[in-house]
Amino acid sequence: LLYNRGALFEGSRLRPHMYCLPILKAEEHRRALLEAIKSDESGRFFAGTDSAPHLSANKHSAHCGCAAGVFSAVNALELYAEALDSAGALHKLENFVSVNGARFYGLPLNDARVELRREEESIPAQIAVNATGDHIVPLRAGGMTKWKIAAFI
Repeated sequence: LLYNRGALFEGSRLRPHMYCLPILKAEEHRRALLEAIKSDESGRFFAGTDSAPHLSANKHSAHCGCAAGVFSAVNALELYAEALDSAGALHKLENFVSVNGARFYGLPLNDARVELRREEESIPAQIAVNATGDHIVPLRAGGMTKWKIAAFI
C-alpha cells in the first residue's frame, strides 16, 4: 500500500529487502487498492500482513537466490496508518486491521486496543536474531514512520 514496483530498483540496483511475492504492484494498482479500502463499506478489505523475517544472508544469497518476502511485523500498524492517512482513509484503519478480517474468518473481535500517535519514530536498520550475528532487515530499515504506537490498552 506504500510502495510500487519502482521500490525494487531504487538507485538502479535490485533491493532484495523489497522483493516479495506476489511482486509489488504498478503505481496505478497501488492507488486502486488504497481507493478500494477508502470506499469499502462492506468490510471486504482487510490487512493481510505476510511478514517474512528472512535472515539478511538469505536475502542476498547467490546459492538459493533472493528469498521472497519483507519483514513488516515490527512496524506494520504504523505503516498501515501512514498508508491510509495518505489516502484520506485513516477512519478505515481500525476496521481494516482488526475488524474486517476477524469477521471474514468468523473469529471473535479482540478486546485489547492499540493507541497510535501521529509522531515520527525511527525503524532500526537491522534486528539481531541470535548471538552469531544473524539479522533481519525490517521494511523501511533505517528510516522513519510517521506514526508510532503510544499505548496498548
